[in-house]
Amino acid sequence: MRKRTWTVIIATIGILLLLELSFILWGRSKTTTDAYKISSLHKSITGCEIIPKSFSLSNKTSQQGKNNSDKTSDVSFPSYEETIRAEEDSISVVNNPTSVLVMVNKQRKLPDNYIPPKLVIPNVRFSFNEIVEKRYLREVAAVPLEKMFKQAEEEGYILYGVSGYRSYNRQIAVFKMHEQELGEEKAREVSSVPGSSEHQTGLSIDISSESAKFLLSTEFGSTPEGKWVKENAHKFGFIIRYPEDKTKITGYSFEPWHIRYVGIQHATYLYKHNLALEEAIK
Repeated sequence: MRKRTWTVIIATIGILLLLELSFILWGRSKTTTDAYKISSLHKSITGCEIIPKSFSLSNKTSQQGKNNSDKTSDVSFPSYEETIRAEEDSISVVNNPTSVLVMVNKQRKLPDNYIPPKLVIPNVRFSFNEIVEKRYLREVAAVPLEKMFKQAEEEGYILYGVSGYRSYNRQIAVFKMHEQELGEEKAREVSSVPGSSEHQTGLSIDISSESAKFLLSTEFGSTPEGKWVKENAHKFGFIIRYPEDKTKITGYSFEPWHIRYVGIQHATYLYKHNLALEEAIK
């Protein structure tokens, strides 16, 4: 009698174990099938596969590092040669004047009488009251400038625009003025030959502060406002175009007041790698 009882108990336990195992296997199969259906539906709508997430800490850290690396590798600059249209009197004429990455300097110039598109007056403080061309910037640079000035003010730094867009004809007058004061050789160190001025792109602006007496001088770089600009301009897409340690590369004297819009991604890259635009466009 006892033997039969134990036999029944063991048999019952065995059946229950088999049922539980079958349920587990069925559940896993259903989950896999549902996941496949969801993945197929997602792919049919977006054209992309669903990539399974990994909850391993090491894998997550690795993936984050990969993403950061991908962002860095995504930053690319046009080459020096591919952005040249022609040569005029030993100076290259660029073929990408409307690009935010256009590079003009003593070896490269804009097409004659180039006028940038969508010139607007940014809603920022200026050191003068007149409505003249130097108030203008290209819209693509004006909006980020407004954001930068606003952020600076929120942090206690008041910036002023001094000189933005400068036409070809205006640059002729400016260069002649420097030439008369300093002579041609020295004038070329502090001013651009007409057609090769960054101001003509509509992407550059000279800025100053009350602490610098609204002047465009190297002293601006030592003011609280100048230091803030140096450390934060890239967050809004601007670079200090003529850094102190790059004068031999840019061909221009140190100008902490002269900022140039290139876009946040490229400005951040240049800032983090301590590069002048000439070192990135080769």
